[in-house]
Amino acid sequence: MENKDTRTFEINPKIEMKKVRFTNRYGITLAGDLYLPDNYGDKKNPAVIVAGPFGAVKEQASGLYAQELAARGFVSIAFDPSFGGESGGEVRNTASPDIFTEDYSAAVDYIGLLPYVDRERIGAVGICGLSGMAITAAGTDTRIKAVATFSMYDMSRDMSKGHMDYYTEEQRNKIKKYLGEQRWKDAENGTFVLGNHEIAFDEDNEPITGMMEIPEELPEGTDPAFAAFYNYYAVRAKHPRAVNFVSSWTATMPVSFWNFPLMANIKEVSPRPILMVAGEKAHSRYYSEDAYAVASEPKELLIVPGAEINKVALGVDIRSGHSFEELEEVLSELDTDALKYEILFLEASDDVLIKRYKETRRFHPLSGNGERVDIGI
Repeated sequence: MENKDTRTFEINPKIEMKKVRFTNRYGITLAGDLYLPDNYGDKKNPAVIVAGPFGAVKEQASGLYAQELAARGFVSIAFDPSFGGESGGEVRNTASPDIFTEDYSAAVDYIGLLPYVDRERIGAVGICGLSGMAITAAGTDTRIKAVATFSMYDMSRDMSKGHMDYYTEEQRNKIKKYLGEQRWKDAENGTFVLGNHEIAFDEDNEPITGMMEIPEELPEGTDPAFAAFYNYYAVRAKHPRAVNFVSSWTATMPVSFWNFPLMANIKEVSPRPILMVAGEKAHSRYYSEDAYAVASEPKELLIVPGAEINKVALGVDIRSGHSFEELEEVLSELDTDALKYEILFLEASDDVLIKRYKETRRFHPLSGNGERVDIGI
């Protein structure tokens, strides 16, 4: 267990975090970060289990969610699913919808045994590609009293049908043939080759199976969804133990997701509540909408207006006061975070400015009360 704190988000010094270990039903040891609210030892507290996104580690988004939940009074745990991060599992960079679902219940085992946790108030959160596992776990494990998902990705549907279910029957057959041939190769060589878990097709309608190439910089015209993933996983929150934009999954890993449809038991979460949150413009929004349509009450679908944000424009001038003096510092922080920006300097002639202020009957901010506009300019 390393001593260096490798969390990729701003750490709240008021929230205590403990490194913990627990074991799932398959004997795999899972690593978690336990976040504790103020005065947690004085009472029985509600608790939340957090995991995801798919291919991420607890030092990324799930840790941030858990920290924020602790700040709001929840004992919370963010964990690395089996085969990844600091968790066990002999084969690395692989995934199983069944075992990842079990990992949620194993986290319930652990957190429910803590003397300061109320077993009747344990919830689960799934982020992105772990959303399906969180709901599937809640469908059977009635100890989970509520479940919430954020930017859901149904990984079984995604791998077996493609984004927006675009795979044709011919393409599905080609993928199954490729996976079978790759299993022969892995069995012959005694290794697990890395490949692409979301298999696309080339111009000749053949599967693209190689590892994803990670560019050093985003090229012009990059798809906004890919750019959002890249800016988070490869720049802002890059972590050496994550799979996303660091390594790749085992090539035959999709077999498990073809065999195991997630959320088949979603109706059985009821009468416990489900909350699904998705961005209005998110490319994955349809996963939440489709799951919501199938789920039984009580349920809520929250669509965040305007999300996601890919470009922002900010205006600053002398009227910004002390904020204008901080501009250089802010730009330096953007450089540190490898966030690209452009500076546009807008100017106008004195005549144009004088005419503008006359038309609006406003004072120039530097002219003083009642002084002429040209003095302020």
